[in-house]
Amino acid sequence: METYLVLKDLAIIMITAKLFGILARKLKAPQVVGEIIAGLVIGPSILGWVNQTDFLLQMAEIGVIFLMFSAGLETNMRDLLKTGPIAALIACAGVFIPLFMGAGFYMLYYGSAPWGSEEFYKAVFVGTILTATSVSITVQSLKEMGKLKGKVGTTILSAAIIDDVIGIIVLTFVIGLKNPDSNPLKVITNTVLFFVLAIIVGFISYKIFKVVDKRYPHTRRIPIAGVAYCLILAYVAEKYFGIADITGAYVAGIILCSIKDSEYIERKVDVNSYMIFGPVFFASIGLKTNIDNISSSILLFSLGFVVVGLVSKIIGCGLMAKLCKFNGNDALKIGVGMMTRGEVALIVSQRGLSVGLLEPVYFTSVIFLIIVSSISTPIILKILYSKDKDSGGVQTVVS
Repeated sequence: METYLVLKDLAIIMITAKLFGILARKLKAPQVVGEIIAGLVIGPSILGWVNQTDFLLQMAEIGVIFLMFSAGLETNMRDLLKTGPIAALIACAGVFIPLFMGAGFYMLYYGSAPWGSEEFYKAVFVGTILTATSVSITVQSLKEMGKLKGKVGTTILSAAIIDDVIGIIVLTFVIGLKNPDSNPLKVITNTVLFFVLAIIVGFISYKIFKVVDKRYPHTRRIPIAGVAYCLILAYVAEKYFGIADITGAYVAGIILCSIKDSEYIERKVDVNSYMIFGPVFFASIGLKTNIDNISSSILLFSLGFVVVGLVSKIIGCGLMAKLCKFNGNDALKIGVGMMTRGEVALIVSQRGLSVGLLEPVYFTSVIFLIIVSSISTPIILKILYSKDKDSGGVQTVVS
């Protein structure tokens, strides 16, 4: 009987997630926002059609692993290396300023917390959520204006890539510290050891995949092997190093991003994510979100959280860009371009929920931040670019 219930739940999630996703896109909001709202509507808080089950939780976990694997595959190592130190400095500022401002805001709102206490780790985790950057909206806006390949556009893209890498490392570190059996030195050691292992094994794996890819180009065995490799690294990261499995999946994507068929692997993975695992993951966030406990205090916190989330990226990335010799308007463009949040913020939030660092009611704050940043970023960028005297830049043709 349970099997039939699972089939019903999956059917409801897939249909409603798609319908709400289309509606969100029509309203110029990210599709993932619609999928989250779908989960909220069909979940216990409103209609009660679907309840969270162990099976759905496991499906959602696979979904988040695939999402992070795809994010790694999308990394362009050449662009990353070309922009070099400047993008790295902007990314570091774009991680640590939001981290400190987010944690500071939480402590200011709920009261200061002593080092090592439960509230202290919750405050740090709120800051960790704000470190994430999702530039898909920014990329589309820059494409439409023909500015994607300009100096500002390239810097934003490269800084966003480095930003996500640093953000995942921060997430790993914070979750490691939360574990009562761990200590800072052990967490640092495990993190360093994992990335050292990832570099060594990754280099060997890359060479093997490159040879196989050359001998059997564009065959199904390549994405199958890639997904298996992703799952193995995710398992090893969690099992033997105490690092989040999504970190292993992300690293697997980065290792394979430079092989010839990386886009082919990504397309195949995206089919699974788009059809089943992605909707289940994002809908599961809605299923977990408890709007019954939303109070005026939470709404006020959400407002402050959104403001801090937007301003902290502009301050961190914008000021660092200014220090790196960008003019004032371009520095502001970079800060604004980096303030959008999306899938990574949701993934970080979901991970915090699973380890007890975040309560379900705060998903509301994260969703507000995603919606506001996604709507405001294209508008502000257009205004900033309209102030340029020179409308030059390399025009990008969107197919």
